Amino acid sequence: MPSSNPVFGRGLQNTGPGYGQQSTPWGGAPQYGAPQYGAPQYGAPKSGYGTQDPYAAQSPYAPPTTRYMTMDDVVQKTGLSFLVTVLSAAVTWALLPQALAFGLALPAVLVALVLGLVIAFKQIANPVATLSYGALYGIALGAISEAFNAIYPGIVMQALVGTFGVFAGMLVVYKTGAIRVTPKLTRWIVGAMFGVLALVLVNLVAGFFVPGGLGLRDGGTLSIIFSLVVIGVAAFSLLLDFDMADEAIRRGAPAKFAWYIAFGLLITVVWLYLEILRLLSYLQSGD
Repeated sequence: MPSSNPVFGRGLQNTGPGYGQQSTPWGGAPQYGAPQYGAPQYGAPKSGYGTQDPYAAQSPYAPPTTRYMTMDDVVQKTGLSFLVTVLSAAVTWALLPQALAFGLALPAVLVALVLGLVIAFKQIANPVATLSYGALYGIALGAISEAFNAIYPGIVMQALVGTFGVFAGMLVVYKTGAIRVTPKLTRWIVGAMFGVLALVLVNLVAGFFVPGGLGLRDGGTLSIIFSLVVIGVAAFSLLLDFDMADEAIRRGAPAKFAWYIAFGLLITVVWLYLEILRLLSYLQSGD
C-alpha cells in the first residue's frame, strides 16, 4: 500500500526488496547471484578466451549488498536526531545572549524550512540532511523556549513532559492496535492537517485587517479550543509516522531510509511541542 504519511509518500515508492537493484523482467526483485541483462552466466565462456571462467559470476551464496532497515535503525536514527535538536536548543538558550538568539531564530527557521522541503521532495535520506535540519530548528526552539520561560517560568519543562507523554501514549496506542491506521483514518488525518494549515494562514492574513484575526491565536477561549484541536491532529499524525516505519520495514527499505523516517518524526514532534507550549501559555495567562 502507498505511504499514509504525506511527507514520506513519494520516498517510499522507491523502496522495497529490490531498492537500488535491477529488477527482473517480470517485475520482481532479482535473486542474489542471478545473472542480470548483459552479464555472463555462470560457466559461460569469458570474453576474449576460449575457456570457461568459473569465477566470472557472483556466487549464489554471496551475502546481499544492501542491508535492509530494521526497527533498531529507526530508533537509533530518530533518537540521534532528537538529541541533536535538543542540544542545539540548549546551547542557544544557555550560551547565546537573548538578543542574539532571537536574531538567529528567524534565519534558522527559514533555512530549515527550505531544507525540509528539499528533503521531502527530493527524498533525501542521509544523516547530514536530517541532522542539519534538527540543528537549525534547535536554534529556533532554544530562542522561543527561552522567551516563553522568561514570561511563564517552568512552562518549557511542562511542555517537554507533555510532548513526550503524548508521543509515548500514541506509540502505545499504535502498538496495541487500539487505533488502527486505515485508509479512511489516513484521509481524515491528512484532511485535518490541511484544514489546520488553511485556518492558520487565513487567521494570519485576517490579522493584517482585524486585530487578532479570527481569534485563533489571541489567547481567548477559541484559541484554547483551536490549540487542543491542533494538538489532537499532531498526535494522530504520529500514528501515520509509526505506520510508515512499519511499512518501510515490511517493504525491505534500505537501512539509510531510517534517516528519512527520523526527519518526518522530528517534524511532527517539533510541531506538537510548539503547540503544547502555546496552549500552556494560554492557560497560564488566564490564571
